[in-house]
Amino acid sequence: MQTEIGPDARIYVAGHAGLVGSAVVRRLERAGFTNILTATRAQLDLRDQSEVSHWFKANRPEYVFLVAGTVGGILANSTRPAEFIYDNLMIHGTVVYAAHEYATKKLLYLGSSCIYPRQATQPITEDQLLTGPLEPTNEWYAIAKIAGIKLCQAYRRQYGCDFVSAMPTNLYGPDDNFDLDSSHVLPALIRKFHDAKLTGTPEVEIWGTGSPKREFLHVDDLADACLFLMEHYSADEHINVGTGVDLPIRELAERIRAVVYPEAELRFDTSKPDGTPRKLLDVRRLHDLGWSPSIDLDTGIRTTYEWFVAQQATTAVLRGYGTGA
Repeated sequence: MQTEIGPDARIYVAGHAGLVGSAVVRRLERAGFTNILTATRAQLDLRDQSEVSHWFKANRPEYVFLVAGTVGGILANSTRPAEFIYDNLMIHGTVVYAAHEYATKKLLYLGSSCIYPRQATQPITEDQLLTGPLEPTNEWYAIAKIAGIKLCQAYRRQYGCDFVSAMPTNLYGPDDNFDLDSSHVLPALIRKFHDAKLTGTPEVEIWGTGSPKREFLHVDDLADACLFLMEHYSADEHINVGTGVDLPIRELAERIRAVVYPEAELRFDTSKPDGTPRKLLDVRRLHDLGWSPSIDLDTGIRTTYEWFVAQQATTAVLRGYGTGA
């Protein structure tokens, strides 16, 4: 079923300032949409049902991209489990309820590939959801994301709401989080190699053994897929979004090293956890619908690093460290 979205449709991007949300806004703007609705955290606490319902009543969004959430890597998930499960449960609950309450035409909810069992058969098909134990290092976040899928399904089944869910693989790109205490592996490695280059440190530490395999999707490709699904997908079952190609963390580190700091040596700290051994999505359903990614990993790493360096320079100028300050 194809959804016709007019250029002046009221489209709400929940989480517009984040990695995914900012990419979705860019994609909508490129597509010519003129009525993109956003709200900052200061303007709207997505964990508060009263605030969210009031905002929906005032703004009446026709289409919603629900891409907001509390996110982070292994360290953040392990040390802040209460935040990860509470914040995400509440955000999903308030927005989905308000979308139903104020007759949103369609909602796209974005989850995460961590919803699948730790020992899922590779590549992971959508029907493996809830077939085994989760990865312990991010189960709090995963449980919240699974609840989001089921929430959309429940509103679809009980009220006929056109609420759909998509599960992206590991993401990266401009506006990512490069904080070493809370970031995911790819931006964390970019930051580590960059900092080592600046200080002349000969080695860069990598968590774990380097053997786990991961799949990476540029966030601009994900944003393109989100718009595609909003227009072309309407079904109860969630759908995977990825590249269908993975690589070991060691190789990822080598590719980032080649772009950022070729002289560095890699040192693997095997006392740190590896996380899930492998996580590769089966993306045949999405490909069969007619969508596939366009940004290869090496290009994505290079452009993401260029964005990071530019942001570092801008921050330095704003703090008074730039030329002529």
